[in-house]
Amino acid sequence: MPLSSQHKIPKSIKENVETALSFYPQLEHTAIEFKFKKNIKKSTMQAQPKFASFFRSRKNRSYVILISETFKIANKEFSTRDIPDDIFIGWIGHELGHITDYQTRSNLNLMKFGFNYIFSETSIVEAERTADSFAVAHGMESYILKTKNFILNHADITQSYKDRIKRYYLSPEEIMELVEKRNKNSSD
Repeated sequence: MPLSSQHKIPKSIKENVETALSFYPQLEHTAIEFKFKKNIKKSTMQAQPKFASFFRSRKNRSYVILISETFKIANKEFSTRDIPDDIFIGWIGHELGHITDYQTRSNLNLMKFGFNYIFSETSIVEAERTADSFAVAHGMESYILKTKNFILNHADITQSYKDRIKRYYLSPEEIMELVEKRNKNSSD
């Protein structure tokens, strides 16, 4: 997918973001800004509608994907720009899954969703699993699996962070089940 003028991407991550976007051709004309932020609470990346566009129609909303400049592994900070390419692409693909989900929601439903995400762990699980499901449906399973394996098998990542990933996101086994189901449906 050629880069759209609707996408604002820092040069340092442009190639990886373009790779992730190539799996989501329906987002070609969706305004998305990819922006580094000093610190994001409890997250490495975060997709959300831009407030100024919130009251526009779904198709005219614009979004921002915030990317933490650093992340911690065992109390040691690393630059997010230094994450291996496939892992970074998987993370971006997951965030694009959130945007795909947001596009299906009315403004009122999106407000309710945001409120529930803040106050309900069940809603967090549902949102994160939905984003993973969209990424897999768009053919990004190899990147999503690499991202999960990077986190779950990295000796220096804290067990509490690994437990959070296991609790909120699809497991590698669930991802493979979705791939099998998708492939079966496409061959029918």
